[in-house]
Amino acid sequence: MSHGSLFERLVAYLEQLYPKLDAHQLARQCLYQMELDFEVTTPSAHNNSWDQSDCWLISYGDSILKSGEKPLSTLHGFIEAQLAETVSGVHILPFFPYSSDDGFSVIDYYSVNDSLGDWNDIRAIGERWDLMADLVINHCSARSGWFENFRHNRDPGRGFFKCADPSWDLSQVVRPRTNDLLQSYTSVDGERWLWCTFSRDQVDLDFENPQVLLEFLAIIRHYLNHKVRIFRLDAIAFVWKIPGTNCLNLAQTHTLVRLLRLLVEHAQPNAVIITETNIPNRENLSYFGNANEAHGIYNFALPPLLLHTLISGDASHLSNWAMAMPPAQNGTFFLNFIASHDGIGLRPVEHILDEAETQTLINTMQGFGGRISWRNLSEQRVKPYEINISLFDALKGTAKGVDSHQLARFICAHCIMLSLEGIPAIYIHSWLATGNDYHKLQHSQHNRAINRHRWQADQLESALADTDSHHAKALTALKRLVGIRQHQSAFHPNATQYTLQLGKHLFGIWRQSLDRRQSVFAIHNVSSQTQSLPLSEINLTELDQWTDLLSQQSIDPSQKSLQLAPYQSVWLTNLANPA
Repeated sequence: MSHGSLFERLVAYLEQLYPKLDAHQLARQCLYQMELDFEVTTPSAHNNSWDQSDCWLISYGDSILKSGEKPLSTLHGFIEAQLAETVSGVHILPFFPYSSDDGFSVIDYYSVNDSLGDWNDIRAIGERWDLMADLVINHCSARSGWFENFRHNRDPGRGFFKCADPSWDLSQVVRPRTNDLLQSYTSVDGERWLWCTFSRDQVDLDFENPQVLLEFLAIIRHYLNHKVRIFRLDAIAFVWKIPGTNCLNLAQTHTLVRLLRLLVEHAQPNAVIITETNIPNRENLSYFGNANEAHGIYNFALPPLLLHTLISGDASHLSNWAMAMPPAQNGTFFLNFIASHDGIGLRPVEHILDEAETQTLINTMQGFGGRISWRNLSEQRVKPYEINISLFDALKGTAKGVDSHQLARFICAHCIMLSLEGIPAIYIHSWLATGNDYHKLQHSQHNRAINRHRWQADQLESALADTDSHHAKALTALKRLVGIRQHQSAFHPNATQYTLQLGKHLFGIWRQSLDRRQSVFAIHNVSSQTQSLPLSEINLTELDQWTDLLSQQSIDPSQKSLQLAPYQSVWLTNLANPA
């Protein structure tokens, strides 16, 4: 029986996930939940629904507070006033009712947190910019209606959570935290041991139960109906569990991502799936599949590598990593970021930085006020998992200590990120150069709170109105950089990229537009000393006229070298005002 390629592909995925069930019946239920018919047109897997004009803002719904106004409305007003023509998309971190973890312990997936606003506020942002929302898919709150129903053996919720036996050998399970993996809860059926990857309040869902899948498809449809275009699959790498394995990146997890992409892109052809997988680089890359899994993957190795580069003055690891990175196929992209609501993960560079380099990075960040979060390797051993610090404070100096180059180093970091293959996403506290929030850290006793400051709107307005403040200088500089980038076809997220070999103090890449008309040589001094760039090292053809997009200075290809001041960047192009 054939109902077209969508139905056949859906059945194939469901047979892999649920081999003992009737995949055809389950496929019909999936299509019903997604409000899809059998004959919907299949979109191209290699279509780029993005270009160089794309740049995204990452923010909590309440990162800016104004008396008498809903925080989502305040955020909307800030974006409209400061970033309206700069950002194309907005990632609002979990905006649902929650019980812990700043939103990632969801109580109700179908509601907007009353303290933030309502669905009208969400839709208003989604109508103006591409809206990204978190699909917190691995776990939900122990205070949710689902979990209450689970404990009372009723629907919906009965069978929704991953039960376990404490006698199982779970020694291979990869852990991102130090809490006990299994937690005990009381229920009408007696004591139940449940899987809790992240915390006792975040109880893992059991996707071996197809009812959980169907519930999440209804949630996805609900988000689409409220103007969500981009879905961030939170902690997706942990979602499928099989005792006796490491329970990370299992084959079923990849199949689930393929199934979600299949349904989401049939429901809305320009919808995007992004996987959030803070894991070693090779494993992270696997979530592209064959252009049939995630449209985008977080470039998790970039933040710690860039931080190491700028505090050491040595771009060797960054250059080697960039050179080894495979290009994203058309229809896929890297999501480039340096800072986010989470810390700077260390797992992605476990096989790139050696132990001494990692320890130097940790020691330097602690010297700048940062904190370290840990993960379990075994019952007796822990390992650094992430560095918790604001990006602006992370770049206040080098491994030698604090210096006078903080703002220049901060801008250099963004120049590098904005020049790389992929779509850039900038955390609100990077746009604003917010420092460490020690008050919130002390009050919450959670390390990640150090980089989750809440601005009072009047204080922020005053800071930005003072043109001498580092907040105003950083915002002005980042807006200018993004504005320049938006007009360069060589910075298309899928444009060609080659890594240049310019010695350890200079990081350089060559980008070429998809039509091959524009070249940009993006070169950055990552050190605190002036560096000489021999122009013989790059191919500035004398038939073209070359301009540095950042200084607007013409460059004579016949001259011997350029002098780059500490942390200076140049974007040299043969086409200064491309069509």
